[in-house]
Amino acid sequence: MGFAFPKEERAALVAAEPERFRLPRMSELRFHWVECVLATLEPAEAREFVVDAWRMVVPQKLSRAYDLAHPDGPG
Repeated sequence: MGFAFPKEERAALVAAEPERFRLPRMSELRFHWVECVLATLEPAEAREFVVDAWRMVVPQKLSRAYDLAHPDGPG
Protein backbone atom coordinates (compact mmCIF):
# COMPACT_ATOMS: atom_id res chain seq x y z
CA MET A 1 0.00 0.00 0.00
CA GLY A 2 1.28 3.46 -0.82
CA PHE A 3 0.39 6.48 1.26
CA ALA A 4 1.38 10.10 1.63
CA PHE A 5 4.11 10.71 4.18
CA PRO A 6 6.33 13.72 4.89
CA LYS A 7 9.38 13.57 2.60
CA GLU A 8 11.75 14.68 5.37
CA GLU A 9 10.67 11.76 7.60
CA ARG A 10 10.32 8.88 5.16
CA ALA A 11 14.00 7.82 5.03
CA ALA A 12 13.97 7.36 8.81
CA LEU A 13 10.75 5.33 8.66
CA VAL A 14 12.17 3.03 5.97
CA ALA A 15 15.53 2.69 7.75
CA ALA A 16 13.85 1.82 11.05
CA GLU A 17 11.65 -0.94 9.60
CA PRO A 18 12.80 -1.95 6.09
CA GLU A 19 10.81 -5.19 6.25
CA ARG A 20 7.60 -3.14 6.53
CA PHE A 21 8.28 0.10 4.65
CA ARG A 22 10.09 1.07 1.46
CA LEU A 23 10.60 4.10 -0.70
CA PRO A 24 8.60 4.32 -3.90
CA ARG A 25 10.31 3.76 -7.25
CA MET A 26 12.71 6.47 -8.43
CA SER A 27 10.16 8.17 -10.71
CA GLU A 28 7.89 8.76 -7.70
CA LEU A 29 10.44 10.03 -5.17
CA ARG A 30 9.43 13.62 -5.90
CA PHE A 31 6.04 12.91 -4.34
CA HIS A 32 5.24 12.51 -0.64
CA TRP A 33 4.95 8.71 -0.86
CA VAL A 34 6.00 5.72 1.17
CA GLU A 35 5.03 2.14 0.48
CA CYS A 36 4.32 -0.52 3.06
CA VAL A 37 3.60 -4.22 3.20
CA LEU A 38 -0.01 -4.00 4.29
CA ALA A 39 -0.01 -7.43 5.94
CA THR A 40 2.58 -6.18 8.45
CA LEU A 41 0.33 -3.42 9.79
CA GLU A 42 -2.30 -3.78 12.46
CA PRO A 43 -5.67 -2.38 11.33
CA ALA A 44 -5.47 0.59 13.72
CA GLU A 45 -1.93 1.37 12.57
CA ALA A 46 -2.96 1.25 8.90
CA ARG A 47 -5.93 3.51 9.66
CA GLU A 48 -3.65 6.01 11.37
CA PHE A 49 -1.31 6.13 8.35
CA VAL A 50 -4.27 6.62 6.00
CA VAL A 51 -5.85 9.35 8.12
CA ASP A 52 -2.52 11.15 8.50
CA ALA A 53 -1.98 10.94 4.72
CA TRP A 54 -5.49 12.26 4.14
CA ARG A 55 -4.80 15.19 6.46
CA MET A 56 -1.86 16.19 4.26
CA VAL A 57 -4.17 16.95 1.32
CA VAL A 58 -7.52 18.11 2.70
CA PRO A 59 -8.44 21.60 3.88
CA GLN A 60 -7.82 22.17 7.59
CA LYS A 61 -11.50 22.85 8.10
CA LEU A 62 -12.31 19.31 6.99
CA SER A 63 -9.56 17.87 9.17
CA ARG A 64 -10.90 19.75 12.21
CA ALA A 65 -14.43 18.49 11.49
CA TYR A 66 -13.07 14.94 11.41
CA ASP A 67 -11.38 15.51 14.77
CA LEU A 68 -14.68 16.67 16.28
CA ALA A 69 -16.45 13.59 14.95
CA HIS A 70 -13.64 11.26 16.18
CA PRO A 71 -12.44 12.68 19.52
CA ASP A 72 -10.56 9.49 20.42
CA GLY A 73 -8.50 9.62 17.23
CA PRO A 74 -8.72 7.57 14.04
CA GLY A 75 -10.31 4.23 14.54
